[in-house]
Amino acid sequence: MYNEDRAKLLGDTNAIKSREAQLELPHIAALTDFVVKLRNTMGPDAYIPYFDPWDGGIDAEVLFLLEAPGPKTWESGFVSRNNPDETAKNFFELNNEVGLDRKRTVIWNIVPWYIGTENKIRPANSDDIALGMKSIVELLRLLSNLKAIVLVGRKAQSAEKLVREIAEHLAIFKSPHPSPMFINRKPENRNKLREKWHEVKDYLDEK
Repeated sequence: MYNEDRAKLLGDTNAIKSREAQLELPHIAALTDFVVKLRNTMGPDAYIPYFDPWDGGIDAEVLFLLEAPGPKTWESGFVSRNNPDETAKNFFELNNEVGLDRKRTVIWNIVPWYIGTENKIRPANSDDIALGMKSIVELLRLLSNLKAIVLVGRKAQSAEKLVREIAEHLAIFKSPHPSPMFINRKPENRNKLREKWHEVKDYLDEK
């Protein structure tokens, strides 16, 4: 079923088509336009996936900022916790574990375009991040209900100073990255992520 919210759902082409049909829904249409304009600005060589319509869109209370789109976005076309990879699966499960409703969230990347080959992403460098941050300024204008930003992983956290300059009114959290490389390294690492995202949820609930 394509309306069943589960990990790795977007490994199914019919589920992708169903998600594509929702790109103009009221809560996501402005973010879809944002992606289209960014594609036009960056040119045909820049691959930039869409925001996920199943998330909160412009109504979101918290923005999760990761490093850059992963290889599986080539297949789904979305920055999504439903992508068919282990990092997305971990993101999906951990949000569910802490009870953070996805409609309160929106997911994006410090570098919004894919960097690397079709099969392997390369690490973002300082030039990538500086260029990507220009689009984050415009994005924050669209997210008028936002209360917090979570910088996920070291690369996203390297832009903390820039994020604070453009989002002075928002709470900034720093979180480890939900990649298998981090979570599987030590048994306690999954708990570290869960505790951090509990902090985020508690902050939103207090607000």
